[in-house]
Amino acid sequence: MATDKSEWVIGKQLDRQARARGDAPFVQFEDGEPYTFADAQAMSYRAGNGFARVGVEFGDNVAVMMNNCLEWLWCWWGLNRIGAVQVAINTAYRGMFMTHVLVNAGARIGVMDREFLPWLAEVEDSVALMETVFVPGEPLAAGDMPAFKRIEVRHFDELMAAPAEPIDVDVRYSDIGMIMYTSGTTGPSKGVLMPHAHLYLFGYGMQLHLALTEADRYYICMPLFHAQGSLMQTYATLIAGASAVLTKFFRASSWIDDVRKYKATVTNALGVMNDFILRQPAKPTDADNDLRMLCAVPVTADTVEAFRSRFNIAQFSELFGMTECNIPVNRPIDAPAEPGCTGKVWDEYFEVIIADPQTDEELPTGEVGEILIRPKEPFCFMRGYKDMDEHTVSTWRNLWFHSGDAGRMDERGYLWYIDRIKDTIRRRGENISSYEVEAVFLEHAAVAEAAAVAVKADAGGEDEVLVCIVLKPGAARPDPAALLDYCVPRMPYFAVPRYVEFIDEIPKTPSQKIQKNKLRERGLSEATWDRERVGYKVTRHG
Repeated sequence: MATDKSEWVIGKQLDRQARARGDAPFVQFEDGEPYTFADAQAMSYRAGNGFARVGVEFGDNVAVMMNNCLEWLWCWWGLNRIGAVQVAINTAYRGMFMTHVLVNAGARIGVMDREFLPWLAEVEDSVALMETVFVPGEPLAAGDMPAFKRIEVRHFDELMAAPAEPIDVDVRYSDIGMIMYTSGTTGPSKGVLMPHAHLYLFGYGMQLHLALTEADRYYICMPLFHAQGSLMQTYATLIAGASAVLTKFFRASSWIDDVRKYKATVTNALGVMNDFILRQPAKPTDADNDLRMLCAVPVTADTVEAFRSRFNIAQFSELFGMTECNIPVNRPIDAPAEPGCTGKVWDEYFEVIIADPQTDEELPTGEVGEILIRPKEPFCFMRGYKDMDEHTVSTWRNLWFHSGDAGRMDERGYLWYIDRIKDTIRRRGENISSYEVEAVFLEHAAVAEAAAVAVKADAGGEDEVLVCIVLKPGAARPDPAALLDYCVPRMPYFAVPRYVEFIDEIPKTPSQKIQKNKLRERGLSEATWDRERVGYKVTRHG
């Protein structure tokens, strides 16, 4: 395949659109004024020159932990201009989750919203390489931030005060452009090394399969630290020469009102977002909007019908992909509506088979097995996991990327997603590392063993987290609420288990490996404590 990937770099895409559509609106934050393509190009130069002034060099990793905002984009584009790498950090990470990401990335420089500075201060002693953090927003005052021992806090405006002069750095499609962290089951979260070609194909695939044009307007409420927000939506908007509206968070109560207000023609929803939207009180104006397409994953026939009838959405798109392997399966724009069917393999760039999870041998059409993927073009996949070669090799067993997801391929070549087949927990759109959840519990003085697994709270519902606890000999059993009080400041809000159960023994194999399949099959019991039943609340920043 003779694909020219020389333009598959975000800086070159910004330059291309600045030349072609310089004065056209590109992106705005909520009700703010829109930035044109020429404005975005200029801001990328300012940010790039600003980072270079403070010593960021080609290949350096810079930690970015911000809620959705324009500054997130300026960092991404500016760092890529100078060949540096944006480390996209989940804004719920704290405690050992934050420590692991910062240490694994080896970042000296960071950009953070001020609300996360106390969390950074808590782990300062564990992140020895971190030197300087830039903070956007209002001017800094000593009383607005915690007292750091050595980390220097500076204002983001210092970076953006640099001139918008063109940057002459040879950044190529094969260079790493971003690191995103994905959950682990037998170890900490893994840093996915994402080349520029990989980043580009996320956006190009969406632009192609959603048939995005300059007339489209993307409503982006999903977090930029996920591939959905930054790559599949923002990058797709750039490639198409379309426009986008970025919001700080997803808000179910105002979702359709925002879609209407901003005249959005396309948007994405993931997992439980669909349910949250449909649970809102119906209004006579719900069908009064410009949406032509909703990319929703996953959906049922009932969900599609509810969205179509209530919001007058003509078309729906499903897909299959992961941070590591891009979006190798997409629904063709003219495909029939079949909820649960993720589409066809994008065979220009990817191969996908359904294989026996034990042997990796391809299964006959229609049989359920593991979804295996590999690229046809170099650098269109992740390069590997940062400093985790063993995980990289095991994931690429027999020269196929192992998704850990189950599916089947029908006789037409359409992929149907079935479920996960590995221990990863997915709750409300977030992948949760069972290993890291367990590690927090194991720090508690009374806990000898801990095992976190996914369970269903009700038929057809999303995963909830159950943690099974074995106490140390002689330890008094803590109140489950007190145990969660210990954990809440030490883990992301979405990872805090809903269910806690104290058991005498965790099932293990003869080699002492925890048999989580037995815990999942066992599920909930009369002895299981449910925090929702007792009204224990966990908030985003609680």
